[in-house]
Amino acid sequence: MSRSLPKRSRLALALAAALLVLTPAVQAQNNDALLNELKALRDRVDKLEGQLKAAQAAQPAKAAEPQPGMTPQQVQDFNRIAVKTEALEDAVEAQGLKQLKISGFADPTYIYNRRQRRGGFQFLNRVADDGYNYDNGYFGTLSLDFQKEMEGGTKWRLTLMPNRGAGSVAESSSNSLVHEASVSLPLGDLQTRLIAGQIPDWTGYEYTQPTTTKLVTRGLLLDFTAPTTYTGAGMEVVRGKWNTKWLLANYNSSKNAPRQHQPVLAYRVDYAKGEFNGFGFAGVHGKVANARATGNNPVTSEAYDTATTMLNAFEVDAYFIRGNFTWQGQVSIGGQKRAAITADPVSGELRDSRWVGLSTLLAYKFIPRWEMVGRFDYISNKKNGGGLLGFTTADVRNGIGPDATLKCNVASASNSLDCSRGANRMALAVGVNWLYNLNTTFKAEYRLDRASAPVFFDVANDGFRKSNQLLGTSVVVSF
Repeated sequence: MSRSLPKRSRLALALAAALLVLTPAVQAQNNDALLNELKALRDRVDKLEGQLKAAQAAQPAKAAEPQPGMTPQQVQDFNRIAVKTEALEDAVEAQGLKQLKISGFADPTYIYNRRQRRGGFQFLNRVADDGYNYDNGYFGTLSLDFQKEMEGGTKWRLTLMPNRGAGSVAESSSNSLVHEASVSLPLGDLQTRLIAGQIPDWTGYEYTQPTTTKLVTRGLLLDFTAPTTYTGAGMEVVRGKWNTKWLLANYNSSKNAPRQHQPVLAYRVDYAKGEFNGFGFAGVHGKVANARATGNNPVTSEAYDTATTMLNAFEVDAYFIRGNFTWQGQVSIGGQKRAAITADPVSGELRDSRWVGLSTLLAYKFIPRWEMVGRFDYISNKKNGGGLLGFTTADVRNGIGPDATLKCNVASASNSLDCSRGANRMALAVGVNWLYNLNTTFKAEYRLDRASAPVFFDVANDGFRKSNQLLGTSVVVSF
């Protein structure tokens, strides 16, 4: 027998049946709403991410994390130093001071010349006032040197040396401040370069700067057989232990004079054999100015153009430097067409000058700050009355030319065969150097000059002697 369901149960069954009927419609409506909400949420997240990235980009870069163990004050100091360092680097680069090196030196000098009876300090005296002489050479100078290397390897150099630099010596009337003004541009690689500008001569083992020489005075070969400067362009090539450079250039002139239009060829090759020794050779060939027709005994010829004549000069030098011991040596040979001091005694035609010279230097540091130095120079210059590079007339101060007692500049004596014999020259210099500190060196030197004929003028008795003596001291301060 069946029983009827309670009223509450019947109501629950009715509600269940109604839900079954309505569920598909409600479910579809809820899915659409959920998708819309998810889409809105995604858009909101994208917007927030964009705002976060923009805020992070606007914030300054975070300082580098300090090392562990730093205090908060040390962290602040570290950050401040980092900011200042970056600011200084930016300022140096903006002002063009990046990779710029500045150096310089001064060497006030005292010289006593026995035959000239002159003693005193020499410093920044003009070449135009007294000429270039072995007792008035590349000492008593002051210099500032600027070197800069730019991105890409281009190098630029300016060396200022008032009154005593290569520019003043080469063109004594110009009062030039410039010793060197050159540029060096890499061609393909840093070991192959174009070089151009005003470049001092690179002949021999001695250089003009007192910071690179061991004695107060310079040797006979540098003073009387070496060119002074070139103005032109060429190349420098470094391959392993070999360094080769050459120039096509004006000779001793920033601008050629009339009737001078052919450049000279100047070159130098160096080989660094090892850590302690090496050798090199250099030369110059071409037509250069010939002052022979303007001397004390002028001789001219319509058959020749005496404005420029052919110069050929060549030298070989070598060195050995190890520990406290230094040896350097050089042999030179050269000559110039129609530049001898004495003309032909019969025809009166100008003749060629010829010279052969050698120089050697020994130095030894007997204690770390003290060094003994000795240098010996010799020039054979007897052909055609003598005549060295740039010295085409008799010079009784430097001891160049024939026997001065013959008065070869007088017309009545010009036919004497003895006037065709020039004096050979010798110089022996000994000295001591004291390295006071890393930037200061005191030098002292005694020098004896001799000649094979009386060619040194003695102002005390208006006579001529075969020898002269010098005493020199200097202090070289550099930075």
